[in-house]
Amino acid sequence: MATQPLEAPATWRTEPRATDALEAALDANPQILPHHSEPWDVSRSDIYVEDRWQPIFAAMRAAGDLNKVQDSPFGPHWNVVSHRAIQHIEALPELYSSEGGITIIQPMSDEKLAELGRERFELPMFIAMDRPKHTGQRRTVAPKFTPSAITEMEAEIRQRTGELLDSLPRREVFDWVDTVSIELTTGMLAILFDFPWKDRRLLTFWSDWAGDTEIALVRDLDIQRQDILREMGAYFMQLWMERANKEPTPDLISMMIHSPAMNQMSPQEFMGNLVLLIVGGNDTTRNTMSGIVHAFDKFPDQRKLFEEQPELIPNAVQECLRYQTPLAHMRRTATADSELFGQTVKAGESLILWYISANRDDNVFDNPDTLDITRENARRHLSFGYGIHRCVGARLAELQLRVLLEEMHKRRMRVHVAGDVERVRANFVHGFRKMEVEITEF
Repeated sequence: MATQPLEAPATWRTEPRATDALEAALDANPQILPHHSEPWDVSRSDIYVEDRWQPIFAAMRAAGDLNKVQDSPFGPHWNVVSHRAIQHIEALPELYSSEGGITIIQPMSDEKLAELGRERFELPMFIAMDRPKHTGQRRTVAPKFTPSAITEMEAEIRQRTGELLDSLPRREVFDWVDTVSIELTTGMLAILFDFPWKDRRLLTFWSDWAGDTEIALVRDLDIQRQDILREMGAYFMQLWMERANKEPTPDLISMMIHSPAMNQMSPQEFMGNLVLLIVGGNDTTRNTMSGIVHAFDKFPDQRKLFEEQPELIPNAVQECLRYQTPLAHMRRTATADSELFGQTVKAGESLILWYISANRDDNVFDNPDTLDITRENARRHLSFGYGIHRCVGARLAELQLRVLLEEMHKRRMRVHVAGDVERVRANFVHGFRKMEVEITEF
């Protein structure tokens, strides 16, 4: 871990998590979020926090592979809801571009920004770039996630996971999200960045504020988010400066410093790639770690299979990634007019790829709303995306999830949902704020 004393931002100890700030704003003013007038405008966050999105997407899939939303707070866009359509679009990155952003938040014009009295705040990142720039920057960090690099990390991941599980209370209710999911993924990120261990919870704090798309619709919260991310950039710049004149080391910051593709990044691009690595490394794994426990409790027959047949664990990881779908969507922008599954898409139009829908597509997955850890094609899920933008850290996420299940099984741990379950109010990150559980043995 980094040894130099660094100045940590004060806000992370005094400010609420992003989801808590948004809930507090809604409690104070239920009308603070814009109205969604179209029934198939699935950018609305209430359907996710209330876990009632499934029939809406099912109706859309029955009607077609994609449909147009004209009147949305995020602007007009196409909802792409089928597995085949999303794969098709992801396989054509020149025609359907990632440049300019990958969430449903679309860049505002200068005129619109002036009308709202706001400044442009953009964070370029390599997942939101097209080739060739995307290729160079992705290749910089990819060596950290090769099969050999992942294998080298397994012993440490297993040790940390086992020690945490051994510390958990038995027959006492506690919050699995904070105690297990956040702690394990935050610790992994701290190792990847060689981040000061005492400040590791900063990574979760920043991830929450960066990944909550609905905050962009609330002016005061969006300004607060920008300030918090600038503090993040300043903290990481201290780490950058500390390591700039040292020999290369295998942490992600040093890899950026010593890469011709990334060592001349602007401060905004540096911040953007940090957000990408933090959200990608945190939310996907963290919310699946919570989703696994919740799904096993909802489908006790599958939990019993896990307990009786631990050889199913690798496939169970893929099925839980499909069932949970920790990041609900990505955005692409058409660069030319095209015919797409019976619809005419115009150049410049936004297409929202709803992975959360594709992973429940019954043309691909039988009984898709059911967890089935024996599912033969579970690996066909799109939770990591597809094509050139497929998650660079997918293997690491799979390893963390597999090790968690293996270490739980080794200890004969059965985790019961035993209290409050609170989901994230967001249309991008699909996960849990809180999940009270109790541990017994099988």
